[in-house]
Amino acid sequence: MTEKKLTLQLDFHSGLPIYTQIVNQIQSQLANGILKPGDQLPTVRALAAELRVNFNTVARAYRILDEVRIISTQQGRGTFITEKPPPEVSEKLRHESLHALTNRFITEALRLGFSEREVSQMVRDSLKSWKEANEEDSE
Repeated sequence: MTEKKLTLQLDFHSGLPIYTQIVNQIQSQLANGILKPGDQLPTVRALAAELRVNFNTVARAYRILDEVRIISTQQGRGTFITEKPPPEVSEKLRHESLHALTNRFITEALRLGFSEREVSQMVRDSLKSWKEANEEDSE
């Protein structure tokens, strides 16, 4: 089994702790099928070096993921995505991922000076455009 290449994008200015961003993105990738049960993740040291963050930050993220049984670290073998979680856990992961994504979007939009009203209107307009485009594709 080969090690899975993780693509994580960290925002050092978001106010969201880096370890939380790592947890959220791994959960999101699992919920969306990018990561699959049995996939091997990079070692803590390798991921910390790749992301240019402290070893303890990645260790904390992995510890949290291990506690909720999303990953399993096996001494001498590596860290793996566990078998597919039950549907209620998968659904919870999906909702947590959406919540984290929404929070990042809102935080960044407000940081850029957009009002809540502008953000809300943009979301409505974007959803409408997306829906119209997808309805055209299905015809």
